[in-house]
Amino acid sequence: MLQQPTLDKLSQMKLHAMANAWRQQQQEPDVMAMSFEERFGMLVDAEALHRENRRLSRLLRAAKLRISNACVEDIQTEARRGLDKNLIRKLATCGFVQQRHNIFVTGATGVGKTYIACALTQNACRKGYKALYTRMPRLLDELTLARADGTYPRFLARLARIDVLVFDDWGVAKLKETHRHDILEILEDRYDQRSTIIASQLPLEHWHDYIGDPTIADAVLDRTVHNAYKIELEGPSKRKEKALKTKN
Repeated sequence: MLQQPTLDKLSQMKLHAMANAWRQQQQEPDVMAMSFEERFGMLVDAEALHRENRRLSRLLRAAKLRISNACVEDIQTEARRGLDKNLIRKLATCGFVQQRHNIFVTGATGVGKTYIACALTQNACRKGYKALYTRMPRLLDELTLARADGTYPRFLARLARIDVLVFDDWGVAKLKETHRHDILEILEDRYDQRSTIIASQLPLEHWHDYIGDPTIADAVLDRTVHNAYKIELEGPSKRKEKALKTKN
């Protein structure tokens, strides 16, 4: 049997991983001694793994995570941080995405809010969900530009399709009147449809004052709070601890 025509056909069908795996099989006598069914299964597994890895790479690139290597397995759940290990395990199943629930991560600067948000989002990507990380100041700038250049409806529609949308640094940027309406529009589209993760230095009880307009604040909180898991981080700043270790 001529190998090259078969390899060419596999490449034409874009089964590149299968083609490479077949080449490797020809060079391994132990593998060639296996049954056809066993070797064929190995080829299919190689192609499936390759496609899964490519899909994950695409999802992670699109997510634009601030901490790209954050993962739920590395989240430190010691008592001083106020983290519930059982809650992290539950969130790691991505049931919150299936149920379209939200997550609030609050705490002082440097305690690891961004890491947890990115870790949960990266985990969602690993399970095949589309995600996007954004800082609130940058998002507000992008919304302003979208209004100016006529892409505002498309921009909102793109955000509405994201399975897990992360708002980091919620409460840092001052809100204009248009921004309040923008946030409401985004969260209205996502209510009971998609999941949102919000990371903020502001305690939840101050969010109403931050939004400003009482009517819009009521509407925003009504669409986010009631179906949200709440993580309130405590303890010292991770950045300060890292800096002290570096000096020592």
